[in-house]
Amino acid sequence: MARPIDDSDREQVRHLHARGQSRNEIARTIRRSPSTVSKIAAECSPPLTFERGPEVVAATEARRIDLAARRSLLAEALHTDAERLRAQLWERCTYGEFAGRDGEWHETYLDRPRFADQRQIIAATATAVQQSLKLAPVEGGDDADQVRSMLGTLGEALAQATNDDQAPDDDGGDAGG
Repeated sequence: MARPIDDSDREQVRHLHARGQSRNEIARTIRRSPSTVSKIAAECSPPLTFERGPEVVAATEARRIDLAARRSLLAEALHTDAERLRAQLWERCTYGEFAGRDGEWHETYLDRPRFADQRQIIAATATAVQQSLKLAPVEGGDDADQVRSMLGTLGEALAQATNDDQAPDDDGGDAGG
């Protein structure tokens, strides 16, 4: 059977709660179950609460901001990697291999990587760019909507101008000719 709650338990709970300790920390300190600490806290006048909602929200938001910053840095690093990989497409390179019956080392110098290697470089570059965009997507924002609107208006004006140009003149001929 569990030992009864005494005044010492109540005083310790009040004191540790005032110091800002959580329910579980208090339970460990006084060697009681968290539910017993909750029961003691509820019996206090006024009742003690372990509501940490605002603290949790603030900590969660801080964590979200930290992770966003880390994702941004990783996305930048992936873009840098992609640029380095792409530069390899056109750089001189050395191929080496062991060949012959004696396994002699042979090297070949080329102006650029072989086609198969270029394809692998392009695939690796594309992967780096795709992953960076997943980590930090491109944001269009209001400016992108303005550009789309301007392009739409321009397209409509060009279509109208084409229709006007193809309409017959007053004298029955084509306006364009």
